[in-house]
Parts: sequence; structure tokens; C-alpha cells
Amino acid sequence: MNNRFGFKDFIQIVLLGAVVILVWLQMVQQDRDRVLQLDVLTKLGAIEKSLAKGISAAPTAAVAATPTSANTSGPVAVTARDESWAVPGVKIEWQEPWTYGTDPRTQPGFQEGGEFTDLFEAQPSKLTPILGGDVYAVRVCDRVCDSLAGWDANTLRMRGTLASAWQQDPAGMWIRVRIRPDARFSDGEPLTAADVRFTFMDYIFNMSIEAERARSTLDQITDVVVIDAHTVEFKYSKSLSFNLPYTLGVYILPKHFYSKFEPAQINTGTGLLMGSGPYRLERLDPSAQWAPGQDIVLVRNENYWGPRSPLDKLRYRVVTDDLARLVAYTNGEGDQTLPTSPQFVKMTKEPGWSDHTQSLRWINMRSGYSFIAWNGGERNGKPTPFSDVRVRQAMTLCLDRERMIKDIWEGIGTVAKGSVNPESPASDPALKPWPFDQARGKKLLEEAGWKDRDGDGILENEKGVPFKFEFTRSGGGEIAERIANFVKDAYSKVGIQVSVKVIDWSVMSEIQKARDFDALIMGWSASAPESDPKQIFHSESIKEGGDNFVQWSSPRADTLIDQIRTTLDYDARMKVWHEFEKTLHDEQPYTFVRVAPWLRFVKTSIHNVHPYKTGLEPWEFFRAESGTAVQAAPAN
Repeated sequence: MNNRFGFKDFIQIVLLGAVVILVWLQMVQQDRDRVLQLDVLTKLGAIEKSLAKGISAAPTAAVAATPTSANTSGPVAVTARDESWAVPGVKIEWQEPWTYGTDPRTQPGFQEGGEFTDLFEAQPSKLTPILGGDVYAVRVCDRVCDSLAGWDANTLRMRGTLASAWQQDPAGMWIRVRIRPDARFSDGEPLTAADVRFTFMDYIFNMSIEAERARSTLDQITDVVVIDAHTVEFKYSKSLSFNLPYTLGVYILPKHFYSKFEPAQINTGTGLLMGSGPYRLERLDPSAQWAPGQDIVLVRNENYWGPRSPLDKLRYRVVTDDLARLVAYTNGEGDQTLPTSPQFVKMTKEPGWSDHTQSLRWINMRSGYSFIAWNGGERNGKPTPFSDVRVRQAMTLCLDRERMIKDIWEGIGTVAKGSVNPESPASDPALKPWPFDQARGKKLLEEAGWKDRDGDGILENEKGVPFKFEFTRSGGGEIAERIANFVKDAYSKVGIQVSVKVIDWSVMSEIQKARDFDALIMGWSASAPESDPKQIFHSESIKEGGDNFVQWSSPRADTLIDQIRTTLDYDARMKVWHEFEKTLHDEQPYTFVRVAPWLRFVKTSIHNVHPYKTGLEPWEFFRAESGTAVQAAPAN
């Protein structure tokens, strides 16, 4: 057989050679690339070492509050501080980066992941920020939304959250704030000065949006000026002692999200919740919003600009009945619950209880007071009996509040004398609660025209109309039922008829706005060491469905509230607070019942639970590795 070398074979050999040459050239190029990469890495390493030396040599005071990594437990320090945004000659108050009160990553048994379920005692009506003002909505919004500044968990001093620095006008007429450049909303959009201006000028100050509560404490703001993308300046009509904490404590909302809605949509929305905090709503769908009756589920915000929260999810489940809620907790349906005082006393005595539950009891800045609110204005166009100050005083005198605390709350708590936390310097220690004195109370009622005119044991006025009123309480709770029964029995002994009206907590705010009640039982809790009393007690807060729903109008109280708000000197302001407390004590728009410590049951599987002065910080919690002993947290 002849072996011929044809043209076709020649072409194949040429192609094969070309392939070999191309492979060889690619290998050469890769070698060059490696050399270049090594050269670049060497140079970067040299720069990094140089920067490290510069940072270690820099004084602590020169470390700026930016930036942080969303996947680390703390901020990354940098050397330079840009002061180009600031007003020359005015002190800059630089803020340390916001972080944990107690870093969970330093605790034994730390691990990421898992879900934490909190059992709520009542149903929030809406979660939309600033509009959802009840304590349950706030507990959710606090996890989802950030403010420019917040209260330090350990010191109770206000420090920057979204703000890396601020300046205050020495005359108190403006505050300029520098916003962290790395702050992001949960959808990844940058948080800028435009969002801050929108939150105040287009959301809170939009009279078509039902933000009366916030407007009542921020009405001194005349403008919010965008200086640059990360600098904003607040201008005020007057210098007030609350300007800094109230302004910087407002949730900052994303303009690009909320500007899509009309005011009516915002007012009626129940789940329009977006912010820049460590968590976000698991499902944010304006067309299918969260609604009362559903669990509230938050998931970790992976775009969060601060330290990463350990838990994957926070779930809030409502169980309104006190007994059912405790049963749900003991059955493992929740990791945290607020027990009633009798439950706290009983369960902490149970053998083995501490093996699975941390029982916390302590006073903090949010420790509130329960009260009976007397509608001192009109209801349905007619004045109530409580428009007379003597009647309100009598109602307090005829109620044995020490006995109430003993019988209803198992002795946990103290008789309240007013609206100020007794641990606060704003409370006058010389002022004592009204005593239990039925005889004195009946005398005041007689002076006000109420006496038994026909011998039937019921008080009547001059027209023969019997003294009777409707007592409104929220339903489902053992404590609320006990209170109502105690109140009804106490006043029947002095000739006053009481009918009890039970409502769902979710409609309580509507009843207050409409002033459609005679008397109701509820509570207030503070969110700061000093809370502006204008929101609740100033006569201006009666209008537009404001929080002065008892319609208490006291010229003396109004004057003192205005003085509290404008007195910048701390010691002088405390004296005015004492005078206001005395006026409130004398006129009794509320019968202040009880100052309550915080009570919580928390499963021992949940670690890093600390009874801070601010309350609890669930974003620090973690579900510990199996077998890790819980670190006991002290409680006062």
C-alpha cells in the first residue's frame, strides 16, 4: 500500500501547530498575569501596612464613626474626620459608632441563626411608623427603623445612631447633623439628608397624615434644610430643652418608598413598614399588607449598616388572655412573655422553674404607670361629672390603691403619685400620693352637688340624676378584669354606679380620639429619662384627636409645661418639673394607680439577655449552643 502525503494532511498539521502555539502563548500570558498580580498584591500589602501604622499611631479621639461592615461585629476605624460640613467655630459633637450594649459574639455558646418568638399581650392596630403609636407597634418599629440618635443602653446618655456627629447652636435655634455615609435602608437604597427632610416636612408635618402625636412634640421645628447628601440642619422657632432628644429620636423613613402613597393610604395602611434597622418585615407588600390577627415576622436585614444581629427571625404573636399566654409560653410556643404579677410570684416559686426560664424584674426608663383617665370634657355633647376637679379628687380618695396593688398585683409595684417615674430627678420626693380617705372623698362629692337625696344609697345631683358612669377596659386579661371589679365595688360603697364596657385594645385609640368614654384604665410608659409633658397634658394636645384625650385644660399646667420645654438649665428645669407634678397632683385628671417594674419570662436557651436601663435589646439575643449555661443577668 502506498503512503501518500496529501494536501489535506498538510492543512491538519498546520492547524495542529497553530493550536500548540496559541496554547503556549496563553501560558506565557498567564505567567505574566501572575507576576503582575503578585506585584499588585505586594504593593497593596505595603500600603495596608502603612495605613495600619497610621491608624495605630492616631489618637483615639481622631477616629471617625465610619464605616462599618454589615457582616462584622463592629465598626472599621479610619483616621480622617471631614469637617467641611460643619458650621465653623461651633463645637462638633463626634459620636462613637453605634454598637451592642453587650457584644453577643463574646458570650459563651454564641452561634448565629434561629428564631425568637415574643408573645404580645395585645393586638397592635397598625405597624406604620410614627402612626402606630401603641407600645406593641413601637417594639416592632424599634427593630425595623433607626433614628439619628438613641439612648445608650448602659449610660442612658443620648448618642449617635444614624448620626456620626452633630452641632448645636449655642442659642438653641438650630442643630446640624452629619449622617453616616454607609447607612442603607433594608432594600439597599442609601439613606440621605433628603430622607430626613421628607420624614419631617412631608410625612410628620403633612396635616393630612394622622401623625398628631409626633407633631405635638415637634411643632417648634420651622424647617429641615438639606446642606449636602449627608448633612441636614434643623431650624427651630424657639429654644427648647427637648429639641435634641425629640428631633434626633424620630424614625427616619425612606422617601422613595413612602412618597409613593397618598396620605389616605398611609393613614389606613396597617403594614407599611420599612426602615434602616437590623431587621425588616419578612413580607412587605403594599397590596397585601400585614393585618391585625397575623403573626408579625421580621427577618435579619442583610443590608444593615451596623453590627449583624445573631438571630435570623423575630416573631411576634398575640395572645390576649393572660392565662392562655402563660400556657403558650410554658408549652414552648414563645421564648418571651410578660407575666402578670400574680403569675410572676406563683411561677418563680415553682420547683425547677429557673431551669428553663430567666425571671426578670427591674425598673428602667420605660417603667410606666397605670391610671384611670377621667374624661373632664364633654362626651357626645354633654359634660361628664369629671369636669369638676372636686369630683376627680374624690374619685382618687375613694379608691384604696394600696389594696389594689396587694390584691390584684400580688404586692408588686408602688402607688403612683403622678406621671413622672419616681426614680427620675424630675419627680419631687417630698410629694406623696393621695391617701385612701372615703370620708373626705364623700365630703368633696357633696360640695360638688352629689349626695343621696332620696335615701336609696345612690348619689344624685340637684336635678335628681344619679351618679353613674361607664368604665372602659380592654378585654381578655385577668388583670384588667380584676381592676374593673375592684373599681366597680369601691365606688358602689360611696353611692356611685359603675357599668363596665369591654373593648378590644386595637380600638382603644379610636375611642380616645373621639373622646367617646367616661373613664378608662390604661397605662403610659416613657421612652426617655425625661418625657415632654406637652403631648399628654397641655391643652393644645386636646385638639385634632391629640393625646390629651381627658380634655384637661389647666392654665397653670400649660404655663409650667411651656417652662419645662424652654428651660435649658438642668437644675432650674427640675424645679419647674416639681411644680408641674404638684399641679397634676392637685387637679387629678388621672387617678394614678401603680408604678410597675418590668416583668419578663425568657427561656434559658436565649442568651445575652440583659435588663438594661433602656429595657431589653432583642437584637443582641442569640439562641445558644445546646448545653451552654445561661449567664445570669442582674436585676434591680
